[in-house]
Amino acid sequence: MKVLLVEDNLLNQELARDLLEAAGHAVELAVDGAEVRRQVADGAVPDVVLMDVLLPGADGVTLLGELRATPRFRGVPVIAVTAQALAGDRTRFMNAGFDAVLTKPIDTRTFVAEVEQYAHVRAAEDGDGEASDRR
Repeated sequence: MKVLLVEDNLLNQELARDLLEAAGHAVELAVDGAEVRRQVADGAVPDVVLMDVLLPGADGVTLLGELRATPRFRGVPVIAVTAQALAGDRTRFMNAGFDAVLTKPIDTRTFVAEVEQYAHVRAAEDGDGEASDRR
């Protein structure tokens, strides 16, 4: 599975990337809105996007809207990863169009399985049971 990890905090980057790579997944990193936009323009499409909600240069909700407006990304699951865990935050992010919300600090015991679940649910909706090549 190809994962685009959008995270500006170095410790959070390392933890998420290490967990995902240990499970055999390829991880591309973007640390701000400009890098996400560059990756979208480059044409590579991941199987799932993990999006920090608070980023330098753009917020995750704005970037989500930009991804959804790009035809290649319309079917890609985008998961909000946030420390914003107050009552109503999950609903706000789901209403903004995220496919799921994971809270920080991430649970190292369940993180990879949760990410895989959302990627596989989307792949099943695509009809082939495997993550599709969305290039």
